[in-house]
Amino acid sequence: MVYKLKDKYIELFKLIKVLDLVDSGAEAKLLIENGYVKRGDEIETRKRAKIKGGETIQIADVVIDVLDADLPTF
Repeated sequence: MVYKLKDKYIELFKLIKVLDLVDSGAEAKLLIENGYVKRGDEIETRKRAKIKGGETIQIADVVIDVLDADLPTF
């Protein structure tokens, strides 16, 4: 799965919500708090972590590649 940023970054819980991986922001926050979200190779527990282009987020078997806002989409 690929997400192209609209700004310089997106907060982690908002990324999960905007991709419809959960029904609410509260559910996204619970996933993060409980250690189900990896940022690169590390578990990320900060709900408002600023996710920037070039990063990879993993939730279970879902992998999200985050692209910079100014990169062209092919």
